[in-house]
Amino acid sequence: MIHDIEYETMPREALEAIQLRRLQTTLQRVYATVPFYRKRFDDAGFNPADMKTLDDLRRVPFTTKQDLRDNYPFGLFAVPMDNVVRIHASSGTTGKPTVVGYTARDVTTWSELMARSLSAAGATRGDIIHNAYGYGLFTGGLGVHYGAERLGASVIPISGGNTKRQIMIMKDFGATILTCTPSYALHLAEVAEEVGVDFKDLKFKAGIFGAEPWSEKMRQEIEKKLNLDALDIYGLSEVIGPGVAVECLEAKAGLHIFEDHFIPEIIDPETGEVLPYGETGELVFTSITKEAFPVIRYRTRDITSLNPAPCICGRTHVRMNRVSGRTDDMLIIRGVNVFPSQIESVLMEIEGVEPHYQLVVDREGTLDMLTVMVEVGEKAFTDEIKGLQHLEKLIAKNIKEYLGVSAKVKLVEPKSIARSEGKAVRVIDNRKL
Repeated sequence: MIHDIEYETMPREALEAIQLRRLQTTLQRVYATVPFYRKRFDDAGFNPADMKTLDDLRRVPFTTKQDLRDNYPFGLFAVPMDNVVRIHASSGTTGKPTVVGYTARDVTTWSELMARSLSAAGATRGDIIHNAYGYGLFTGGLGVHYGAERLGASVIPISGGNTKRQIMIMKDFGATILTCTPSYALHLAEVAEEVGVDFKDLKFKAGIFGAEPWSEKMRQEIEKKLNLDALDIYGLSEVIGPGVAVECLEAKAGLHIFEDHFIPEIIDPETGEVLPYGETGELVFTSITKEAFPVIRYRTRDITSLNPAPCICGRTHVRMNRVSGRTDDMLIIRGVNVFPSQIESVLMEIEGVEPHYQLVVDREGTLDMLTVMVEVGEKAFTDEIKGLQHLEKLIAKNIKEYLGVSAKVKLVEPKSIARSEGKAVRVIDNRKL
């Protein structure tokens, strides 16, 4: 279902005309109101008045997360604080938190984008949305909440945690759309089984899962265990929150980026060179409708590619492929680049393995050592030792063949890897300690 037929199916030429007009306005405004951008543009010899075509955006310097931290907390806001009605922030686990602001119009825009996202999953005003994303400074919970209300649907603001209670409410309230992280979705399936609830007896028809990378195999696992259509959603607080891009129910083949609000680019993460459609690199976004906190050529560190091919759903916006990893959580093991999602893809191909794993990296002498801890099912764990040893060797062999890196595999008991109500902790890198 398409929420906004006019903008989501707009011909490319008309869409690019809107993008250029909104981009010109945004660049002129940040140059006039944000000292950081004014200095950055001046140092690069760029004047916003010179922006004549969309290709001229390539002359503009990139913005990074470090720039946001350097201007903590409100140095990149483009409006006075008395116009800011909402403030969100990242957790700050790797440094100072990144702080973002919203005007009243920004909140309306965000709500509209999330209404579009929910509609892409088939949601209507007649649905009940069980929202298990976290509320608070994290943008996930409130983003979905406002989008559901904008759509006219009923929303259950359950947030994370109290999983057994969530299962009861799902059953009693008759929710039809589930929103949470993919790892928490699988945890919900585990707990439901423990308390004797079968998702086939619930009313869910679709789920929108995001906030962490997940593989196609994990999608299949979620759909099997939760008996619903699982769709990927993409967003980040620095750009607006969830609702930057979403998969459609019709295709499930890439996430439609709402290009009337965001201009995407793919760059070579080493050189900064803009790459053509279809090539894999780092995703960069420029926001063209945000008032309080616009970002210009923001380097997301997410690795993906863009697909301009028409979609069977009728939307004309480009699609981004599923994020395969990040340049800043990429592991380099003896010269080999490894993303957790690549390991996940290998694990999900093997029968008897559960979709719960953790990568532990240590340094022994001068060598980096990767250990893959992965849960196996009850039946596999109660099999004879030789069977478990064979499974460990098979996993190690497949990781070596597919990724070119040697790993020690350690099979662990069911439910022994800590569950997360938000983003799953996939990597423990002891080299940093």
